[in-house]
Amino acid sequence: MSIFVVEDEPSLQYFYKQVLTLNNFKIAGIARDGEEAVSLFKSLPEKPKVILMDYRLPKKNGIIATQEILRIDNSVKIIFTSADDSAKEEALSLGACVFLDKPFTINQLIEEIKKAMGESN
Repeated sequence: MSIFVVEDEPSLQYFYKQVLTLNNFKIAGIARDGEEAVSLFKSLPEKPKVILMDYRLPKKNGIIATQEILRIDNSVKIIFTSADDSAKEEALSLGACVFLDKPFTINQLIEEIKKAMGESN
């Protein structure tokens, strides 16, 4: 099962790539902004099960990108990851399964991904 990462910060993109790979997750793609996220998601032949979505993104924020992605495929699980909790209520009301406040631990991230994929203990 694959994960799609939407994050504009290169160091966090690298972090996600390393952590997810080490935990045996496949990365479907990495988008640097909300516009690229929607475009890349549309073009993926095999849709990811989970999306890690940042809120503050260039071109299109995570809320708008989430709305557009869920219109394409409303079965994808979206895990919001943001230091800006002002979007928390809106993200969850749109259908995000969880909102992780940055900074969070690797264990928290992996546990939330497993829950989203239906693999939690």
